[in-house]
Amino acid sequence: MTAPLIRTDRLDVTYGGRRVLHSIDLAIAPGEIVTIVGPNGSGKSTLLRAMIGAVRPASGGIRRAPGLRIGYVPQTLPVDPHLPMTVRRFLSLPRPVDDAAADAALSRAGLPHAGQAQLSSLSGGQRQRILLARALLNDPHILVLDEPTQGLDQAGSAAFYRQIEAIRADTGCAVLMVSHELHVVMAASDRVICLNGHVCCEGHPEHVASAPEYRALFGTGTGGALALYRHEHSHHHHDHGESA
Repeated sequence: MTAPLIRTDRLDVTYGGRRVLHSIDLAIAPGEIVTIVGPNGSGKSTLLRAMIGAVRPASGGIRRAPGLRIGYVPQTLPVDPHLPMTVRRFLSLPRPVDDAAADAALSRAGLPHAGQAQLSSLSGGQRQRILLARALLNDPHILVLDEPTQGLDQAGSAAFYRQIEAIRADTGCAVLMVSHELHVVMAASDRVICLNGHVCCEGHPEHVASAPEYRALFGTGTGGALALYRHEHSHHHHDHGESA
């Protein structure tokens, strides 16, 4: 059994005096795509932030593999998108990167030749890909994405998730992401974790979709959408009109 990249051990996190996460046991193996789903306020973003070291646990532990490189994709640009700034300049914040590394990251994120574009000229989907490129700059062992397709339409979301799958296939990195899009996420994931302050259920997407704990939170309406996405997914080379 390969050692996990990140493991939490009975992790508790409190926020403003309230216990947001309780007794979370979770391990991410090299190369797997894990998606966390849960209702608003269930602690999804907090769990991601704890796992990358941005939030301090109240109790319990987080172990990261020695020398672990994490690529974090936040929900939004960390600068004003209307600032006069090129994509290339943005990729060199806060640390300068050379042209070859920037070009490689942009290509891998699906936006080759975008370096001279102004941030203000980008669509929502393109901004997410720029954030993805920035996260890829340090050749991460694990990509961590917080609701990366918020605000994108379904075609744009599906295209973004296919990009993530291609990056995983190409680099072998693991992927840990939070999503609100149950139907799209299920097909892209090796494992789904249903969170509501604690781990309600986890496992293969079809297993979780039929679990009573999952249905109690989300109802039963996602199974058909999952099947539809799987069908689209297997025929995606026929798609031409995707929005990025």
